[in-house]
Amino acid sequence: MKVGVIMGGVSSEREVSLATGQEMMANLDSGKYEVIPIDIKQKQDLLEQAKGIDIALLALHGSYGEDGTIQGTLETMGIPYTGCSLLSSSLCMDKDLSKKLLRYEGLHTPDWTVLRSMADLGDGRMDSFGYPLVVKPNAGGSSIGVTLVRNEERLLDAVQTAFSFGEEVLLEEYIQGEEITCSILNGQHLPIVSIKPGAEFFDYTSKYEPGQCDEQVVTFDKETLERILQAAETSYQAMKCSVYARIDIMLKDGVPYILEVNTLPGMTRTSLLPRSAQAAGISFGGLLDAIIEGSLSERPHDA
Repeated sequence: MKVGVIMGGVSSEREVSLATGQEMMANLDSGKYEVIPIDIKQKQDLLEQAKGIDIALLALHGSYGEDGTIQGTLETMGIPYTGCSLLSSSLCMDKDLSKKLLRYEGLHTPDWTVLRSMADLGDGRMDSFGYPLVVKPNAGGSSIGVTLVRNEERLLDAVQTAFSFGEEVLLEEYIQGEEITCSILNGQHLPIVSIKPGAEFFDYTSKYEPGQCDEQVVTFDKETLERILQAAETSYQAMKCSVYARIDIMLKDGVPYILEVNTLPGMTRTSLLPRSAQAAGISFGGLLDAIIEGSLSERPHDA
């Protein structure tokens, strides 16, 4: 089977994507797969390089990776791809829309507002927000462009930074609690991982620099565990996810607050999904096998 590892991309998360792609290639079973690296440096690269592969193993992050664009291109080409669908990818990439759907399902998620220009800061919407608060691009990941703002003096710079990574900026209530992540693989919950970053929040350095974050499998009492798993499952279904996804949660006083749903979570050496899979007795190679097999079951090759 020819597996094209699609990595790189044109977003601000290119370097993370390359790290994910390299780790995937290092762990794919060479006895099962013919591995073909495909480094996307411009959008048309996919059309030129993906011909002839049996499945696209997506290692992309950010725009033109997690937003449904490349999924739609691959569907047009008749090439199966790993992970969530075009629709699910689009929904999860838009944090504002995701949070609206989560609220509709009765789930807890931090209060928020969306800015579409710097002028929105002066329209009174900030009156209901206190500090600290989180400022982030509405569409993006890997904590790029994200700032934890503790006072009004830092707000303007934080919003300008977030706007440099996208056309919309999310201002979000900061929930103080225990950060955890719940991964779902082919309908099964993997062990929950607790996140204790060395920085003031789970920023880019904490995510990708070894030793900068304490990440451990964690257990909870039965009642709390049921609430967490139910919230993760409901989020997964509401976002129309398939094959695999990672749901990030802040747990406060036993109540799970959904932060976001990741349809293409990082797969580097320090990433949370492989760590969770390992705790379930699934090797990195076994995790990739499960993702490929689940994806082919979800969307068989058209050829």
